Amino acid sequence: MKRKIYTLFIILLAIFCISPATAYANSAEPPALIVIVKNAPEDISISIISEDSVKEGKKSDTVWETYYAFYKRDLGNNSQVILRVSGNGMVYDQAVGEQYLNGYNSIVTLDFSKQSIQAGKLLSRSILLVALRVLLTLAIEGLIFLLFGFRDKKSWITFLLMNLLTQGILNIALNGFSPFASYLILNLIFMEIWVFLAEITGALILIKEHGRLRRVLCVLIANIASLVLGGYLITVLPI
Repeated sequence: MKRKIYTLFIILLAIFCISPATAYANSAEPPALIVIVKNAPEDISISIISEDSVKEGKKSDTVWETYYAFYKRDLGNNSQVILRVSGNGMVYDQAVGEQYLNGYNSIVTLDFSKQSIQAGKLLSRSILLVALRVLLTLAIEGLIFLLFGFRDKKSWITFLLMNLLTQGILNIALNGFSPFASYLILNLIFMEIWVFLAEITGALILIKEHGRLRRVLCVLIANIASLVLGGYLITVLPI
């Protein structure tokens, strides 16, 4: 039994190491600079300023975050970008140094109230979002697992471990994408196919309760439900 679990773990890890990399390779080029705004007021506005122009970025809102995207043509050839941030009756300039502009997909987090900036996504933010998505998915798939009549303790332990592994890796992979990734739903579908194959393998090898057909149908319906849920969460939760 332990050897089977170990083998399945290696298979799942290999699958997910391949699938996110493939998804990235097929991705369209995202914006050159993405600003995640923490504590953003409703009337926030962010622009890039230079000697001869002021260019406002592309704005996007989620349930509790605001993003701004600036494309390479907006950044020019300067080693430093100056952002003009306004809202709540105040205006200030925030420098984005060369150390933050590290490629075609640079992401920074701007704290509006503290007037500070950090590279990338905050670790606490990423942990919260990954955990939230995984828990919601486990709740949906767990309900379906229950409705299919699985009651054995070993079946539930296998289900939980398998889903924590697959959904954990999937959502960590999604966390690495740009908030403005219009192709993200396609990558989600692609990765969910691998999740389905991995969980089918696990259910057939490790779960002995009920017949093979019931186990396959349970995994299929659970993954369709989690795909629908995942697609919805992409539209309402931060990435």
